[in-house]
Amino acid sequence: DGPSDAAPPLVFVHGWADSSEVWREAATQLAIRHRVISWDLRGHGRSSAPPAGHYDRDRALADLGTVLRTSGTPAVLVGHSLGGYLALAYTILHPDEVAAIVLVGAGPGFRSPVSMEKWNASVDRSARELGVPPGQEAISKHVDSFVFDHLADITCPVLVIIGERDKRFAASAEVFANTLDVRSTVVVPDAGHMVHLKQPAAVAAAIASFYDDVTGN
Repeated sequence: DGPSDAAPPLVFVHGWADSSEVWREAATQLAIRHRVISWDLRGHGRSSAPPAGHYDRDRALADLGTVLRTSGTPAVLVGHSLGGYLALAYTILHPDEVAAIVLVGAGPGFRSPVSMEKWNASVDRSARELGVPPGQEAISKHVDSFVFDHLADITCPVLVIIGERDKRFAASAEVFANTLDVRSTVVVPDAGHMVHLKQPAAVAAAIASFYDDVTGN
């Protein structure tokens, strides 16, 4: 059967310094039976790059809200890295618009100011190396513990996918398992942080199984 307009769409949110292209293979497989929407964060891919000062969590969440108003809600949000963090933040603020969440190599941010500083310093280094648009790195920085502090407010079903070699986000998977309604944690062999690029078939299969379980479609 093909996609049904009545079923929740799968809305993909990519990570920092990536684009919707990273989802192409996994999303193409899922699009056979599901409505799939992928888009580029501001300053990424084919989206416009506003000046510095316009890359923050609130603006990114507003952009995601615009996408969801077009795709229809409730939706199943599929987020990698920063995209997963944004999916969590959006669900905290707009729980009725999210049917379920798929977190791919994602984390909830930090509570410790020292950890935030270390993370933000690493983002600055990466921004210089990658040559991203001026100010774009701000979208990947952490300035508070909003998501971490409100994780327990999220009640929708969650799937966690992580690459076997993604050591940086392994601890986050444990936090999610202890705090969220995690239906399954899928550890994909022979993959690191970019698990959806390296093992798209495994990621698509895990998402499809989870989607069927939580939506009945």
